[in-house]
Amino acid sequence: MIQPLVKTNIKSLNLIHQGKVRDIYAIDDKTMLLVSTDRLSAFDVILPTGIANKGAMLTQMANFWFEKLKHIVPNHLTGIAPESVVSADEQAQVKGRAVVVKKLKALPIEAIVRGYLVGSGWKEYKAKGTVCGIQLPAGLQEASKLPQPIFTPSSKAAVGEHDENISLQQCADLIGAEMAQQVAKVAIHLYAEAAEYALTRGIIIADTKFEFGLDKNGVLHVMDEVLTPDSSRFWPLESYKVGSNPPSYDKQYVRDWLESIGWNKAPPAPALPDDVAQSTSEKYLEAYERLTGKKLQTYK
Repeated sequence: MIQPLVKTNIKSLNLIHQGKVRDIYAIDDKTMLLVSTDRLSAFDVILPTGIANKGAMLTQMANFWFEKLKHIVPNHLTGIAPESVVSADEQAQVKGRAVVVKKLKALPIEAIVRGYLVGSGWKEYKAKGTVCGIQLPAGLQEASKLPQPIFTPSSKAAVGEHDENISLQQCADLIGAEMAQQVAKVAIHLYAEAAEYALTRGIIIADTKFEFGLDKNGVLHVMDEVLTPDSSRFWPLESYKVGSNPPSYDKQYVRDWLESIGWNKAPPAPALPDDVAQSTSEKYLEAYERLTGKKLQTYK
């Protein structure tokens, strides 16, 4: 099994940011290198155990979607080969798991789109009949498909902190009413088209989150990652039924194990047993292959 890459060590470029999963390096004043590591976070805490091939899967799945949805909105990809911007001895760290992207001015929100009633949305609906303040029809059950997808933005939290749901008015206050309207429209369009395609591959996309940024001309771009198990809730169509929360193609094995040991969800996180890490890697890989119809390109 390939050893997980939990931290990059690229000396030929300057490291400008280390997120929960991605290490970001400056190339020049127009471009950056985004490397998806095999780090995994759960309950907003980065775990010490890496998940083999996770970074390659995230990158290649996001690239699949960027290509498929590029007619809806521009994306941050430049088409420049990551291997061409690092030194020869560093190429193994970027092959299959990195992209060279445009420098954009990131909007300070997460653009969340929900197509099904689950998670925190289901809890709120049971209490108030709403999701993020949006009134929904009475009589819906857990995992019910919503009448139409809804845009429920959240604030962007720093590493180790929790994103917080915000109202549509708060979103407009942060980025401007016109931009908020554009982001909502584009995010719902991206979700709807992706969800329709995913159904043909036997997968339900219950909800997802997008990140957007503006180029120097103020043109909206989708950025970061799109429609991966890290940013979305994927359900296998064959096990879906209204009234219960289906198993998802993501880090559910990890969350379940962490809950079972009574971890208090504060750093430091415990190391994962090998079987939990292995099962999680296999689940990510299954989602990738089902959705894309391709074999994952892995590198040693």
